[in-house]
Amino acid sequence: MEGRTDDDTDSDGYKIKLGYRQVVCRSRGNKQSDESGQLPRREPDTPVATSHSGDASMQSVTLRAAQRSHFAYYSSCPSPLSSFPLPATMNIFRSLIGKVWQDPNAAEVVKISTGQLYFIRPGNIRSSRECIYNDAMATIRRVPSVEHNFQLVVTRVYEDGDQELLEDEDETDEERVFLISEELEFHTGETPEKEPTFVWRDLQGDIDECYEFVATGTNAPTRAFFETCMYRAMYERKYRASAEQTQDTDLAEFIWQPPPPKTKGKGKGTSKKASSKDADVLSSAMRGMSVNHSAAGSSASPTDTKPPKAAKSAIDDIFETLVEEDEAGLYLWDREQKTFVGQEIVTARIVQRTDAKFNYWLTSTNEERQILAHRITSDIIPRFTPSSWTFSWNYMGPGNTQTTWCLTFVSQNAYDSFQSELTTRVWETLHQQPWSKAKPDEQRYVMSATFEDVEMKDAEDSEDEEEAVLEELEERSESEEEEAPDDNDEDEPKALKEGRNQQLTVGYKGDRSYVVRGNNIGVFRHTRDDVKYYATISKLADLKGKEFIPKNVMLHDQDSKMVIMNPNDPNSLYNMDIERGKIVEQWKVSESVPITNMAPDSKFAQTTREQTLVGTSHNALFRVDPRVSGTKMVESQYKQYASNNKFSGVTTTTSGKLAVASEKGDIRLFDAIGKNAKTALHPLGDPILGIDVSSDGRWIVATTKTYLLVIDTLIGQGRYAGSLGFDRSFPADAKPQPKRLQLRPEHVAFMNHSISFTPARFNLGEGQEENAIVTSTGQYVIAWDFGKVKKGQMDRYEIKKYEDLVVQDNFRFGDDKEIIVALQNNVLSVNKKNLRRPTRTSLAPDLDALRKKSSSGIVNSPY
Repeated sequence: MEGRTDDDTDSDGYKIKLGYRQVVCRSRGNKQSDESGQLPRREPDTPVATSHSGDASMQSVTLRAAQRSHFAYYSSCPSPLSSFPLPATMNIFRSLIGKVWQDPNAAEVVKISTGQLYFIRPGNIRSSRECIYNDAMATIRRVPSVEHNFQLVVTRVYEDGDQELLEDEDETDEERVFLISEELEFHTGETPEKEPTFVWRDLQGDIDECYEFVATGTNAPTRAFFETCMYRAMYERKYRASAEQTQDTDLAEFIWQPPPPKTKGKGKGTSKKASSKDADVLSSAMRGMSVNHSAAGSSASPTDTKPPKAAKSAIDDIFETLVEEDEAGLYLWDREQKTFVGQEIVTARIVQRTDAKFNYWLTSTNEERQILAHRITSDIIPRFTPSSWTFSWNYMGPGNTQTTWCLTFVSQNAYDSFQSELTTRVWETLHQQPWSKAKPDEQRYVMSATFEDVEMKDAEDSEDEEEAVLEELEERSESEEEEAPDDNDEDEPKALKEGRNQQLTVGYKGDRSYVVRGNNIGVFRHTRDDVKYYATISKLADLKGKEFIPKNVMLHDQDSKMVIMNPNDPNSLYNMDIERGKIVEQWKVSESVPITNMAPDSKFAQTTREQTLVGTSHNALFRVDPRVSGTKMVESQYKQYASNNKFSGVTTTTSGKLAVASEKGDIRLFDAIGKNAKTALHPLGDPILGIDVSSDGRWIVATTKTYLLVIDTLIGQGRYAGSLGFDRSFPADAKPQPKRLQLRPEHVAFMNHSISFTPARFNLGEGQEENAIVTSTGQYVIAWDFGKVKKGQMDRYEIKKYEDLVVQDNFRFGDDKEIIVALQNNVLSVNKKNLRRPTRTSLAPDLDALRKKSSSGIVNSPY
């Protein structure tokens, strides 16, 4: 690079003198924090702009004295770039921007580390210019895993002492993220104090609302460098091609032109074409900073890529188009490269089969053929990412082969329209009725639970930090598995080696867990960090000696009893004395009402001598008291609905309030049995397989096949603001906004099986706050950080894979770290810290390596 001297080379970073300021460039990957993991803080000699190479190596560049004098002069000029082209200087910029742009692994392209972010509302007298961040940095960042997409990220910077105050807040606003595209109408300007500014539209607000970043102290070369990187990012998104070899003429179309002034009178007038200061200022700068096209391998020009025309194929005859066709980029997840690989520009459509009602398909077409046609259901695990206008989903093909696809839309309007249409079509598919039949408040509730990927406020703590953690976990996992020989085989009865584990229930008062296997129940003892086989309750039978396989079991009366449901006698419950290992009572609930689900009287009733419990049928909620004579249903605490509600689960809070879920997907909240529900939450349509509630009743987690639904029951506004939905009804226009927890489609591609979650559970303990949610699917145990979920960070989950299928898992009572896991042929304990952030290694590890590390009896070792 011209202007570089060996004497100035520094192994820790390269420095560029820009006038009187100094730029220090470091490679930090995708992290906005420093090496200690702290949030960004203002330091002396703060970087004005940074660029990165893919590795951690640093380079040193120093301009000659003559060049520095040129920079110093132009830094003080009010319009620095109007006469910017300096040959030596431009060589430096050409080389620097080339290094930045040629490395696709560099997460950050350029950064301005000093400034303030404002929100502009023209015409608003009270707050036309609102300061969002008084101290901030602006970064151009690549969108992970999606080629040719970049984000403008403005991050709040904290002074010493601010971070400690931040940790006490439940929610923080640390950064704003904007997808870089033409629609932003990005342009530059100056404040009255002659400080440079960057301005862009707020695409979520009114047409005249915008953001302004005041780049305090930033000089002309830095401003030009940042501006050119913005235009290059727009070029790549529009044409889906590298901007590495673009000329200034290729980027000129992205320079914003202000609208022409309105002329008075009837005549059109002959005023001159509106000019832009940005165009004048940047034109000369881009001439020097552009990289010349090479003779071979030149990048696609704007005329090379045209919007595709929908192809007409035979498959079109069976479809009827529902919405306007949207142009989009089609990507396919590559498991080896661990990224979405661009396929081509397509026309994406949502269509309906002409020969079937509410049968919708997602199709992608190019000029010549139909590329794909996937049926729209919730099983495709749809996921929208507003920060990059992308939609991703999974498709299970022939032979159970899993593929993950992604569409990137060209505008905010196209993205919003597609998201709205797909959400309504999924709803219609599940309900088998038109969207217009849903009431307005139900439509708002469904849309608020859309399949949206929330932008992570601390997503930067992944790449380098995650790899280091995974290496440590690999070593710990290996040592733990080698030190855990399975010696249960010698103690088990031979009869127990048949069948598979089916259910798990974890004890409350003692140190026991119970696993149903056929008509036997295995008893396991908890040790400090493991579970050991203890005994077996064999050949369960009713009072007449007829053996049966339990449908459901629940511990009762301080773990001294187990209440069992017999599928051959749906109107009764059976009481088993655990110490005797024998059923001693039959409780006839009702002559006419079957019991399909049961729950304790309150959250921690099983730790007490409480005798009553709660039950549901398909359309009724009632209390069961085994102490009453005759049938055990309490007639005064019985609520039956006329329609078949298909109740699928019930759970209780510490105070005994109830949440009841259904196969239709709705949830009812009761303050007491025998009364109408205080709150009825609309169904999204997917059957709810299980439901749990936090001890205080504030949070609910409901399990469907492919996602979990987390609901805050706190009423936020209206007459009963501050109350819970168990005690009062939500206002019609202020229903809660459910949070959808689901696996990322690319992680599902690694797992390579259809997702089917087991009922999710909060960690449970008297006096403890819920901070984790655990569930499983296939061979995987999955735990969400509930603290992060409450802050809107939905994909903060960790995974552990086993060679056997996971039947059920739950936290050990009173412990938010130890998870008891029942596999089909084993029962074990895993510490939550041994779960890993999802990566290719943690999702699809080498099976041969796992077999070598596992003890010999792990795979098929019942009890």
